[in-house]
Amino acid sequence: MSEPRPCVFIHTNPKQMLGARVSEYSFRRNSARPDAFDVRIISTEDFPWLKSHEGRTYRRDGLDREWLYDDLQSFTPLRFTPPELMNYSGRAVIVDPDVFAVGDILDLLKRDMAGKPLFARPRGGSKEFASSVMLLDCARLTHWRAEEQFDELFQGKRDYMDWICLKLEPRETIGLLEPEWNDFDRLTPSTKLLHNTKRWTQPWKTGLPVDFTPSSKTRRFAPLGWFRRAREAVLGRYGGLGTYKRHPDPGQEAFFFGLLKECLDKGHIDEAMVRAEMAANHVRHDALEMLERSTLQQAA
Repeated sequence: MSEPRPCVFIHTNPKQMLGARVSEYSFRRNSARPDAFDVRIISTEDFPWLKSHEGRTYRRDGLDREWLYDDLQSFTPLRFTPPELMNYSGRAVIVDPDVFAVGDILDLLKRDMAGKPLFARPRGGSKEFASSVMLLDCARLTHWRAEEQFDELFQGKRDYMDWICLKLEPRETIGLLEPEWNDFDRLTPSTKLLHNTKRWTQPWKTGLPVDFTPSSKTRRFAPLGWFRRAREAVLGRYGGLGTYKRHPDPGQEAFFFGLLKECLDKGHIDEAMVRAEMAANHVRHDALEMLERSTLQQAA
């Protein structure tokens, strides 16, 4: 049996679907051979085992947290699904829905992996690796069973941060991905994949009420965890968190809305979807006005 075509997987949930659709477009737009690979959006709605754990307690960075299916980043366990979705064969890249191609993804898909099953960007510190962009040799990742391993979070058998930061993988099996293949809120001439990783300043959400659970370094600073629980008890899950802020780099805002404008012009996304996402508070309410003055700008 021949290997499947290489595939870029974009994992998302309904809150980030517009970003995922723009991301999908960017990978084809910026490749010299867009017919040489597949692009597939996978959403939490297609994996009922994520919703079945709603409200249950799991371990995250050594502390108990409640699993919230509708949180902004509830899609993260899907980072470990591509090998199984590819029948443990062929090459895949997995990216978050806030990752946009600036360079040609084929340069990554064709990389010599030197026998390593995956490549990811090192982060240093306790997080070690960023699994938000990974190059995968699916045949070498037969131990990735996302549903079973997700369930282990709630059995106390694994910690979410250990899983998501790839601490459970032997260090020698992870190749090092250059920063430009997962460029954190940095758009330069060397950027290959732009990652609007800071949730507070994602360009398509400016001005909307915050609808995610902020990270807190509760293992080291327990009072922050107590404060979070007290705030939620008084103000509700997202009460008191304010609104999304404007991205500090106007070039990245222009880059996103330039891509979105092309998506509408080419019929990849229609205006009805944008309006529906605005009404759902998934996309900033002035998105259509932003499009009127947008042209796609590459990094200067």
